[in-house]
Amino acid sequence: MKNMRNIIIAIILIGVIAAAGYYFWSQGQSAVGGEFQTTPAERGSLEATVGATGTVRANQTALLAWETTGSVEAVRVKVGDSVKKDDVLAELAKTSLSQSIILAEVDLLTAQRSLEDLQTSTTARAQAELAVTQAEKALEEARDKYEGSNFARASDTKIENVQSELDLLNHQISQARKIYNMFKDLPDGDSRKAGALSNLTSLELRRDQVVAELNYITGSPDDNEVSQRLSNYEIAKAQLEDAKLRLARVQDGPDDLEVARLQAQMTAAQATLDLARIIAPFDGTVTQVEPLPGDQVSPGLQAFRVDDLSHLLVDVQISEIDINTISIGQSVTMSFDAILGKTYNGVIVEVGQVGSSIQGAVNFMVTVELTDGDTDVRPGMTAAVNILVKEVKDVLLVPNRAVRIVDGERVVYVLVDGLPVMTTVRLGSSSDSVSEVIGGDLKEGDLVILNPPATFGPMGGPGGN
Repeated sequence: MKNMRNIIIAIILIGVIAAAGYYFWSQGQSAVGGEFQTTPAERGSLEATVGATGTVRANQTALLAWETTGSVEAVRVKVGDSVKKDDVLAELAKTSLSQSIILAEVDLLTAQRSLEDLQTSTTARAQAELAVTQAEKALEEARDKYEGSNFARASDTKIENVQSELDLLNHQISQARKIYNMFKDLPDGDSRKAGALSNLTSLELRRDQVVAELNYITGSPDDNEVSQRLSNYEIAKAQLEDAKLRLARVQDGPDDLEVARLQAQMTAAQATLDLARIIAPFDGTVTQVEPLPGDQVSPGLQAFRVDDLSHLLVDVQISEIDINTISIGQSVTMSFDAILGKTYNGVIVEVGQVGSSIQGAVNFMVTVELTDGDTDVRPGMTAAVNILVKEVKDVLLVPNRAVRIVDGERVVYVLVDGLPVMTTVRLGSSSDSVSEVIGGDLKEGDLVILNPPATFGPMGGPGGN
């Protein structure tokens, strides 16, 4: 009886095992035949994209700070205001400024008045014409002295005048001597004798001077004098050329150099005055305002932020693997976590030429400009960027979710007579959902299994690990 019971138990166990085996085999056959998700391999178009994320920034951004100490008198803008280049955004009270800034206004007005006078007055031209005339006369005199006959030291008229003076002095000395002879025997100290002697002595001294002068001017110049006259002549020619150049500069209006000098003075004075103001450096929008009237400020204290929101840019890092597929002008689509349900367009405007390595990965900076941005898009937002790098048409496509890698090769599983058959494929361009088939055994119309198991067991059913 005991053996019989053991036999019965064994028979029951064998039946249970057989029933379980049949159940799992039938489930596998059912999965193969009806539970796989499939789609036919079809031809179509594909847009290959490269994805990246970046942060929105303005085309230009300026953080404006005070450059001097003072008290804020007026703030002329608020956040969101549009401003033009050189608009005054805020200024300091004059009474709180240093003396150098206050005096700069005087320097500016003085330079402006001088420039106006220079541009309207004819005095400069008249003075230049007079200078040319005087230089021409000086040159003529220098030339006459240098080129005169035998290099005479004086003209004939000069010599005649000196000779006449000498003749007159000789006559006066003769008369003075006669008078002195009349009183020479008088005692020393007699006024008549002393006066006669003094007059005679003075005349004789003057005669000696005139004789020396006559001897000089009637003599021929020595080498030093000739060299000096030549130098004077050359200097006179150069001075005439300079005078003519000055006249040419003002002949048709103010001297350009003088105008430039006064304009430089005005610029310097204005720059000093601008220390007490915050001025917009470009057209843009005020995105941050710090000062309030009455605030005490110091150099370096931030006042405003201005952004050029007319052109919004996104900088993204592109891997070295993809960078050679990127070029200026390529189309871009963008989405933002902060703006749901809306896609924006853009275009690549700059591609970095030098990569940077971060933790062993080399990336290149690429800049994208939004072409249809609106007020919802703001600097600082994170953008998901998809760059269209290639578009192909009428090619065989396979879903990316169906592709597996087996022994280093890409494969898909095709449903043939209810069973999955592994088929090799070579892929080209890819998008987020599909890839281009450029080689392998896959044919148009094949039923590609979208959810193949990791492994297959005997008879094509799902296998174990």
